[in-house]
Amino acid sequence: MNVDHLNGFTIFMLAFVVIGLPVILGVGSEMFKRWLVHKERMASALTAATAEKAAQYAAQTERLEARVRVLERIATDSGTDLHRQIEQLRDDRLN
Repeated sequence: MNVDHLNGFTIFMLAFVVIGLPVILGVGSEMFKRWLVHKERMASALTAATAEKAAQYAAQTERLEARVRVLERIATDSGTDLHRQIEQLRDDRLN
């Protein structure tokens, strides 16, 4: 290879390919790995928050279903215990 034909730009490009490109790829891959770890942590946090919300909604639904069962029983029972059951519901709601 004749060194006389190498100009500054060719030497720069050769140095970039031999030295710069591996450094840039190494740093870039490390940044990408950190970004992936960050995304995984964010997904875990979101999953935990979603699970907490689901548990709250399930508890609320259970309470509402219990109240509906009581109201269905009151609506289908004879009127003898109706007043007592309504008062019990009021007491439960205040507590």
